Amino acid sequence: MPSTLEPYTTTYRSASSLPEEVWDALRSNPQNSNCVLPIALKSLAREQTRETAPRDQCWIVVRSFGAIDFVLSVTNGDLGTYPAFVFTTHPIRRLTPEFLFPRLIRLAEALRAAVPIKRVYSFFAPDAVTKMLIEIWCSLTGVQRYQEPYYHAKLSYCTKRSFVNRQMTTFPGLVYELRPAVESDLEGVASLCYQFAADSDPFTLSHESAIKEAAILIRNQQIWVHGMRFDGDDHDDIASIVAFTRNSDNVAAITKVFTNPAWRRRGCAERLVRRVCKHLLATKQSVALFVAHNNPGATKVYDRVGFRGLDGGAPVEGVDSWLEIGLDRSKIELGHW
Repeated sequence: MPSTLEPYTTTYRSASSLPEEVWDALRSNPQNSNCVLPIALKSLAREQTRETAPRDQCWIVVRSFGAIDFVLSVTNGDLGTYPAFVFTTHPIRRLTPEFLFPRLIRLAEALRAAVPIKRVYSFFAPDAVTKMLIEIWCSLTGVQRYQEPYYHAKLSYCTKRSFVNRQMTTFPGLVYELRPAVESDLEGVASLCYQFAADSDPFTLSHESAIKEAAILIRNQQIWVHGMRFDGDDHDDIASIVAFTRNSDNVAAITKVFTNPAWRRRGCAERLVRRVCKHLLATKQSVALFVAHNNPGATKVYDRVGFRGLDGGAPVEGVDSWLEIGLDRSKIELGHW
């Protein structure tokens, strides 16, 4: 048995094999574990309806001093494989190089033993974790990283207390409808999913994949639309979409917000995000999302809705910077998220 004082890892090949202490750790901070917990719960539900669990995914847990430090997940989505997501139980201030290195080197070694090198196409975790883990991984595997991050974003959240329930601002001559998407919206939703992905290189979608994604979102009731038309027209356009796909018992996560370029500068995104948050907060304690550091327009929208830590003021506990760094695409198999 390894010493409980030294960092050591355990690899789990199914969600049903995760011990209760791991579930407790993930549930203790469902906002920060939002890239791991909801997917694990979904995998658990699927495993319980099948004879065997999928073999191509795993969770690696790092422990030291008898406690859980990190949970890394290598899992699959409906459109492809996910990045290697990393959750930590520790606050950002604790993630010093001296703390991280002995734990992340064990984590990288366990990941190297658990999956083929080509399966790991990027890491997404709090900044300090990603920066150190990617360097260890590149040294361990010989696969080079890209210098330009795929994604650099702030994790924020909105609660019932912080939510700003303003009256909807409208423009004369326009008719608005904010509602869950239905099957007849498929083509319009797919078009906006396609355009959203086109701005998310390298995670672009084919038209066929966009149709598949839209159909899944509508079937699972995980996407709302902002219908809009000029007064007197018979047909609504879908001006904006908001999807929320990583949901656990107490937290929902907005994972896609996109406005049709033809309907921008009319407040569609803010109007729909606020309406979706109101809907989600009726049953959840908070709504989480990531907003890119280089997207000040979206940051202002989310701040006005009530997402915390986006106003440039004092730091807010739990509102942290996360970083995704990708690996040489000639050596890996790119997934999608």
